[in-house]
Amino acid sequence: MGAKATRDSFGEAVRDLGKENPAIVVLDADLSVSTKSVTFAKSFPDRFFQMGIAEANMIGTAAGMAFSGLIPFCCSFGCFLTGKYETIRVSVGYSKANVKLVGTHAGLGIGEDGYTQMGLEDMNLMRGLPGMTVINPSDDKTTRAAVRFAVEHQGPVYLRLTRQKLPDLHASESVFKVGKGIVLKKGAKLALIGTGGTVAEALQASENLADRNPWVIDIHTVKPIDKDLLKTLAHECTHIVTVEDHNIIGGLGSAVAEVLSETGFQGKLLRLGVQDTYGESGLPDELFEKYGFSAHQIAQKVNDWC
Repeated sequence: MGAKATRDSFGEAVRDLGKENPAIVVLDADLSVSTKSVTFAKSFPDRFFQMGIAEANMIGTAAGMAFSGLIPFCCSFGCFLTGKYETIRVSVGYSKANVKLVGTHAGLGIGEDGYTQMGLEDMNLMRGLPGMTVINPSDDKTTRAAVRFAVEHQGPVYLRLTRQKLPDLHASESVFKVGKGIVLKKGAKLALIGTGGTVAEALQASENLADRNPWVIDIHTVKPIDKDLLKTLAHECTHIVTVEDHNIIGGLGSAVAEVLSETGFQGKLLRLGVQDTYGESGLPDELFEKYGFSAHQIAQKVNDWC
């Protein structure tokens, strides 16, 4: 099983799509080597714009480019990009600009880079913007498919990517359909729902929970979320667990809870993720373990809870 950071998959995908579509342009805020937008820059230097450490200006410029008929990908670390919320809200969201926001280095998985650079509130912010599609892919194939969707979709998109390498979970890009979760395993009364870097952890945890026969679900699109699939799980399951490398407030857990409450779900929901706090520096695996959503912790917490 191969492994690749989704930021690497993005860099390769946007470069490849740039060969097909001359309207694609890429902007970066002095982090192109880290966001992997440098891959596009090497192939299309005349369509790459290094904006310096000026994220708000970059976002505004991207909006202007979008209204000129271009398809701009606007790149930085997720925390820095969504930190310019007011500019995104007005210049991109309210204006319905066809801008693709690419936030890399999401969550605790960035490890040693430390808490100031961890995007742990970014999905919360982007979910709240009307018309914003929020995608958190789990591997190489779903990332490439998400980038292609972003190019073809008319409207703002937030793409959330990892620094750490993630194992291949899907054989083909065709499994990706925006707004539709992917069932990795069908089960019985327990469901494990992951997004982005936690999907592999949930899948591994399911092996230690084999006696409970859990469903394993990849929710790559956090907005719009797959309500039909969640309603099916609400009907089939008595226990549902969400797992995210993000604050449990406003992210995947909140999105799932909103749908379940509307369906009249009578079972129990456990949200695993960052519990209303900030991260810290450390190895990614150690941080996942400490904050409670490594495969080992998922299995242990689910057994205790059930």
